[in-house]
Amino acid sequence: MSDFFQPGVVTTLHRLKKGNLERMEMELEFYSRYNPIALVLPSLYSELKEKALKAIVSEIKRVKYINQIIVTLGRANEKEFEHAKEFFSVLPQETIIIWNDGDRVRSLYEVLNKNDISAGEDGKGRSVWMAFGYVLASEKSEAIVLHDCDILSYDREFLARLCYPVVNPNLGYEFCKGYYSRVTNKMHGRVTRLFVTPLIRSLERLLGYIPFLVYLDSFRYPLAGEFSMITDLARINRIPWDWGLEVGVLSEIFRNCSLRRICQVDLTDNYEHKHQELSPEDPNQGLLKMSIDIAKNLFRNLASEGIDLSESLLKTLKATYLRTAQEAITKYHDDAAINGLDFDRHEEGIVVDTFSKGIELASKAFVEDPLSIPLIPNWSRVTSAIPDFLERLKNAVNDDNT
Repeated sequence: MSDFFQPGVVTTLHRLKKGNLERMEMELEFYSRYNPIALVLPSLYSELKEKALKAIVSEIKRVKYINQIIVTLGRANEKEFEHAKEFFSVLPQETIIIWNDGDRVRSLYEVLNKNDISAGEDGKGRSVWMAFGYVLASEKSEAIVLHDCDILSYDREFLARLCYPVVNPNLGYEFCKGYYSRVTNKMHGRVTRLFVTPLIRSLERLLGYIPFLVYLDSFRYPLAGEFSMITDLARINRIPWDWGLEVGVLSEIFRNCSLRRICQVDLTDNYEHKHQELSPEDPNQGLLKMSIDIAKNLFRNLASEGIDLSESLLKTLKATYLRTAQEAITKYHDDAAINGLDFDRHEEGIVVDTFSKGIELASKAFVEDPLSIPLIPNWSRVTSAIPDFLERLKNAVNDDNT
């Protein structure tokens, strides 16, 4: 059944009717003449071997409205980089690969460090940040669209719906977040269902009305890795380099955009990608690390809004979260029951216990050092400190691709 309900303070663009792809692509071809689009694809080399990325490339080959494609490649040696160039050479669009492990790009990171500008540790956040820098340096696109490379259910409509709200000048949006259903024979999206949403609502119980929390709670899938935005936002937004990337991006958008210029769009009937391990005993990997990074990022953003997060409040938060998450488990159990889905309450309980541990570890780290959460400086600061850095970046990447 089509859902046209508008929750929260962020405009929701639903998927009310199928069969709109041809119309959307025709309009995007027209609008992209005035708002050229850069597609950013953060990818590990290992993903080139998976069927998901091969299918994604096959779909993008048929898209006519993309102006340039920037693949920001991680964990690749020279031989693998050469293979990546061959792999993406089938794309008819102008395609550039940023080799983050190459000598030229590494030397740029050293330049940043010498100027007391840290781009953080290797990871998706830093790779995305560098891709944004290349888009700014090339000065060829007015809109940036980003999605992951492990999407198993990708098609051209997915991309068109992600582009449309920002590229269509009649709508007037500056940022668009994707959302989708995560259901197979059971419910997925554990971090959103059992951590982010219960954590935000627990904070609302404790802190009362906070516009930032109301804004975050308006997103139907805040951890979706897909978004589009005007290029100017890539210049002024800071982003985390760790697992807090998605929440960090939303936080910066909240500061730099009017709410009426922000929307979320339903991208597909069902979304499937690779799943992370829970890793309940290892805080340095898996969903436990993800929960720690997200919580620290959220705490830091609340503190920057002038909210006093005392040690005692954070202890209370853990208890409030546990109750809220357990109530959520009951709701999801009932939802699964009426739809005939598999549902393991014990497994869901273990996930909540793990996330509770993540809140405890994040709270401890935040109390010890509230400013330690990793944020990469925005590109305005970089170009202020090193005026020719974007030109150096463009030359380094182009030389790698020659």
